[in-house]
Amino acid sequence: MTTKKVCAVVGVGPGNGAALGRRFSREGFAVALLARTTETSTAMAASLGDARAYSCDVTDAESVARTFDAIERDMGPVHTLVYNAGTGTWGTIEEIDPSTLDSSFRVNTLGLLMTTKRVIPQMKSQGEGNIVVIGATSSRRGLARTAGFAPAKAAQRSLTESMARHLWPANIHVSLIVVDGVVDLPRTRVMMKDKPDDFFIAPDDLADTAFHLTVQPRSAWSFEVEARPYKESW
Repeated sequence: MTTKKVCAVVGVGPGNGAALGRRFSREGFAVALLARTTETSTAMAASLGDARAYSCDVTDAESVARTFDAIERDMGPVHTLVYNAGTGTWGTIEEIDPSTLDSSFRVNTLGLLMTTKRVIPQMKSQGEGNIVVIGATSSRRGLARTAGFAPAKAAQRSLTESMARHLWPANIHVSLIVVDGVVDLPRTRVMMKDKPDDFFIAPDDLADTAFHLTVQPRSAWSFEVEARPYKESW
């Protein structure tokens, strides 16, 4: 068990999740890296030092319970949770299958509910904590081809706001980052070969925003902030 504060990053891949893990590690946290598989996170944990990779299916209550029990046993109580897990499929209401929306809801919203319920008692026992949720502009609007994604992100945003109203008085800062833009990933670069560098959201810059939310003075906490490239239309 570490003497450092523990940050659990839920949803670790090569983009935002990896950047979030690096950022909090650099700030002196012990970092738990959670993903459905440990293919990416195991090597990353080794490179960070005081970090561990955990396999966790956020849609499965037993998997969530087992994982967070292991984190508390191995590393200590979670001080900061960053929820970066998400999924969605482009398609209109006529194109998607009901299972598409069900899957999106389970990852984006149900997973948030189950993981936060596991860490809230730990944060209360410490007298403080942070929960940062990585959201999306789709939580605010239902475009024609976001029928399988926007409703789940809207539910995620509502849940996050409900948690904030409930937990802020307990000195647990709950916040939401609305991501409006295309994250710079190898696959998005392949899909958008004609786009310049400044078209994309840099994962390291998004991670900076997330970290700064966790150190805001309590007299001026933010609930919702937006992250978009300056060229993004809005």
